[in-house]
Amino acid sequence: MIRIAICDDEKYMSDQIQELACAFFGRRNRETAIRRFSCGRELLEYDGQIDILFLDIQMKGMDGMETAKRLRAGKFRGFLIFITVLREMVFQSFEVQAYDYLVKPIEEARFEKTMERLLASMCSAGGSSLLVQKGYESRIIQKEDIVFCEIIDRKIYLNLASGEVVDYYERIENLETKLDSRFFRCHRSFLINLGHLRGYKNGTAYMDNGREIPVSRLRGKEFSSVILEYMKDM
Repeated sequence: MIRIAICDDEKYMSDQIQELACAFFGRRNRETAIRRFSCGRELLEYDGQIDILFLDIQMKGMDGMETAKRLRAGKFRGFLIFITVLREMVFQSFEVQAYDYLVKPIEEARFEKTMERLLASMCSAGGSSLLVQKGYESRIIQKEDIVFCEIIDRKIYLNLASGEVVDYYERIENLETKLDSRFFRCHRSFLINLGHLRGYKNGTAYMDNGREIPVSRLRGKEFSSVILEYMKDM
């Protein structure tokens, strides 16, 4: 399931975006859950997962740009698409990692083009994010948020910096191919993110979330070398 949020203080605009999004993902047999917000403060109070956010820049009270800055300063790592009447406002969007922008009134062809690119980005599971498929639901997880991955009985458990644990079925060998050089297979059951490593001693990796991860004897020497190389590139 793709979780979509629409934040706009004009109901007709929220209606149009919801209609376009439902039609687009419906034609591709992708299930969506859509939440609507009428102002930035209401959106900031929401604590649920958001994969795609359509955010109006010009709203009463807190504008969309300030709302986006506060969201990015928190835990929001999803795709951000600004809705605006002023093209020049979009130049400020780089600082909040906006994926794209749509100019009012929204043209269906432009919307479709943007969403085609976005869906391709989601499905590639490359770059800085990982697309996790659990049954009929999909979720985007930022790789930097993964502290370590553990395999138990053919199931992957992603331990996130927030304390949340996301589990789904996948071979750890497949997961390895989707991750980057920050991740090291220190044990047959563990992949750790070197960005969250705080120490290593006597076959144990100490992570910044307090967990202690075993490092196998066979991988110990290589692990020491990998740590040094990683620190050089920092």
